[in-house]
Amino acid sequence: MNIHEYQAKQLFRDFAIPVPQGAVATTADQAQQITQQLPGSAWVVKAQIHAGARGKAGGVKVAHSAQEAADFASSMLGSQMVTHQTDAHGLPVNSVWVEEASAIKNEFYLSLLVDRDSERLIFIASAAGGMDIEAVAAETPEKIIHVSVHPAAGLQAYQCRQVGAILGLGKEQQGQLQKIMTGMYELFLAKDCSQIEINPLIETEDGKLVALDAKMNFDDNAVPAHADIAAMRDASQEDTKEAEAKQFDLNYITLDGNIGCMVNGAGLAMATMDMVKLKGGAPANFLDVGGGTNKDKVKAAFKLILSDGTTKAVLVNIFGGIVKCDVIAAGILAAVEEMHLTIPVVVRLEGTNVELGLSMLAQSGLGLHTAEDLNSAAEMVVKLAEGVGGSLPPTALPPSMEVGA
Repeated sequence: MNIHEYQAKQLFRDFAIPVPQGAVATTADQAQQITQQLPGSAWVVKAQIHAGARGKAGGVKVAHSAQEAADFASSMLGSQMVTHQTDAHGLPVNSVWVEEASAIKNEFYLSLLVDRDSERLIFIASAAGGMDIEAVAAETPEKIIHVSVHPAAGLQAYQCRQVGAILGLGKEQQGQLQKIMTGMYELFLAKDCSQIEINPLIETEDGKLVALDAKMNFDDNAVPAHADIAAMRDASQEDTKEAEAKQFDLNYITLDGNIGCMVNGAGLAMATMDMVKLKGGAPANFLDVGGGTNKDKVKAAFKLILSDGTTKAVLVNIFGGIVKCDVIAAGILAAVEEMHLTIPVVVRLEGTNVELGLSMLAQSGLGLHTAEDLNSAAEMVVKLAEGVGGSLPPTALPPSMEVGA
C-alpha cells in the first residue's frame, strides 16, 4: 500500500525527521490561503499522486506569489498526471501539497527497504540525489552505497557515521543524519513499512538536513494491524478493479491480454498464465480467488474479469481442495446468467465434488466449455479467444462422470 507525500511527511514529523512547513489543499483557494500562513516569499506547489517523476511531468512548481500558487494548484487539481511511473492514463490529482521553498545547497538520496536476499533492512544512500537517481543507478552504480542493519543489533551509530562520511557531510550534519536515519528505522519497524524513500534529502544553505520529499509504502499483510495507516488508503490512486477486488479479499492484478483467468492458488494461477502464453494467448489478468472461497466471491471475481469489455474468452482453472468444485460451478453459473455472457468460457475443475460441479455446468444449457486438463483447457481458450474455435460446441459431460453413473 502506498500513501501520499503529505501523509508520509506527517509520519516523518512524528518520528523527528525534519520536513519543510506545509499543508495540503484540495482547492485553489486553500492553496492561496496556505501561502499566507507559511514563512518566506516563495512556495512549492506539488501534485499529490502515488507516483514519482512528478517534477518532470509539471507536477512541482515554485510560486512567487499567493496568486501564482493558486493558479498552479488550479491547473493541477482535477487533472490526470502521467509520468514514466504511471500508465498512459495517468493518475488523478485530487490534492496538492503547498510548502515553504527551501534554499538548497546539496541534494542526497536516502532510502530504507527490505533486502530479501540478506533478510535484513538495508539503507541505500547516494551523494547524487535528485530527480535522476535512476540514471545514477544505471550509469554509475558505484555512487550508490548500501548499509545492512543486523536485526538483533539494530541500527548502529557507526553505520550512520559511515553513510555521512561517504556523503561528504560535516560533523554537525552527520549528527543530523544519525537522527534522520534513526527516525526512519524506528518508523519502518513501528508501522511495518516495506520502503521509506527520501529523494532528495537536502542540505540547506544554513547547514540543516531536511527531507524535501517523502515516499512510503507498507506491507499489505500488516496494514490491517495499523488502523491509522489503513485510513490513509486512497482508492482513487489504485487500479479500479484491483481496489474492488480487495473488498472481496481477491488477489487481482490487471494485465494487457484478452484471456481472463480465474484460478485458486497463486502458484496455480502463475502456471495457468504460463500455459496460456505457451499456447499463443495473452492473459488479461492474474486472479487468485483463494482457498476458502464461496459462491458470491466467485461471482464477484467473474464480474471483475469481464468488467472492462476487452476480454475475449475466460479460463477457469480450479483445484477443489478446501473449496468444493460445485461451489465454484454455482458461482460461475450465477455470474454467466446475471451478466448474459456472450463470450466463451472454458472450465477445468479437479478435486472435491468435481463430478457434481461438471454436471451442473453441462446441464445448465449456458454453452460452457469444459476441459479435462490444463493443457487442453489453455489450448481451447486461446482458439476461442482468437475466434478459431468459435463454432466448437460446448463440451459434453463424459458418461462416466454423470451424476448417478
